Amino acid sequence: MAFMGVDTRCLCLLLLCAIIGLSLEIKVNPPQDFEIVDPGLLGYLYLQWKPPLVVENFKECTLEYELKYRNGDSDKWKTIITRNLIHKDGFDLNKGIEGKIRTHLSEQCKNVSEVQSSWMEASYRTSDAGSLETKIQDMKCIYYNWQYLVCSWKPGKVTHSDANYTMFFWYEGLDQALQCTNYLRDNEKNIGCKLSDLESSDYKDFFICVNGSSNTEPIGSSYTVFQLQNIVKPLPPEFLHIGMEDSVEIRMKWSTPEGPIPPRCYTYEVVVREDDISWESATDKNDMKLKKRANDSEELCFFVRSKVNIYCADDGIWSEWSEEECWEGYMGPDSKIVFLVPICLFFVFLLLLLCLIVEKEEPEPTLSFHMELNKEVYSYEETLC
Repeated sequence: MAFMGVDTRCLCLLLLCAIIGLSLEIKVNPPQDFEIVDPGLLGYLYLQWKPPLVVENFKECTLEYELKYRNGDSDKWKTIITRNLIHKDGFDLNKGIEGKIRTHLSEQCKNVSEVQSSWMEASYRTSDAGSLETKIQDMKCIYYNWQYLVCSWKPGKVTHSDANYTMFFWYEGLDQALQCTNYLRDNEKNIGCKLSDLESSDYKDFFICVNGSSNTEPIGSSYTVFQLQNIVKPLPPEFLHIGMEDSVEIRMKWSTPEGPIPPRCYTYEVVVREDDISWESATDKNDMKLKKRANDSEELCFFVRSKVNIYCADDGIWSEWSEEECWEGYMGPDSKIVFLVPICLFFVFLLLLLCLIVEKEEPEPTLSFHMELNKEVYSYEETLC
């Protein structure tokens, strides 16, 4: 019994040592030198790190990294699982950026489930000397008809007479940030910029920075990031037509706006006005059929506007409204009789015109007939004499 008690204690001790040894063996460190680097691309940042120490202890394991990051004002972390040592993404530099990373051991390791290291954290914030009151206000950008971009702004709340602003932009495909060369100006001050020929810039983050200069005080930088297809404002539809399929059904048509936007990318909002009653409808086609709401309508009008639909963009800007197109006249149940009257008059006119043409084509007396007739008259006169 005594030997059994000793053996049990030894067995427990050996088991405890094995567990401790195993836990020491599978311990993994977090990545080294985790940092957020700004390469000068107006918000496109690099999150980079180095492998953890003592990697040789895990030669049979696959190291993965769990990366989380967010802008400072967001409650949601964006999570990436990667085996790389760098990750690139776009951020709003008006706000701070936070990131954290830890190492994962994959399930390929012997006798262990997935093991995680502790977190390594980093943060980034621009070192802007200008005050918040000197930054521009009401920055707005519109991509007109998917052809050219116009951005506009207002001066900061606190600016001096010598202050002026400069705009830079960058998107993936450019080697470096570029400055605007076509400014919109008011009183010799830059209040906006027009950009065209933005090749291969769709469906990518488009970064903008507007800063300024003044001899009196530094001007703060303002950053904006968006995707161009989400701020497209198309042209309004043209060549509207409205017709009556019968005494009740209305058919409205319009042309697709001119420009590079594919027809499949449009959605339309239609406003129909029947006498003094109006209502709205939506469609992805450039025509629509509706039924009249009253049998004795005397006027029927509609107008339409366009927008890029959800199949081509996450969002968009409505175009201006088209000109109004109307159908005027009595459109009650006896309207078919009214329609037949001008048709009947048209056929009567054709019949009269045909009669006139036939009458003109009847043969006239020839010259020889006139000469013979004159001879007979002359002979008759001589006889009388």
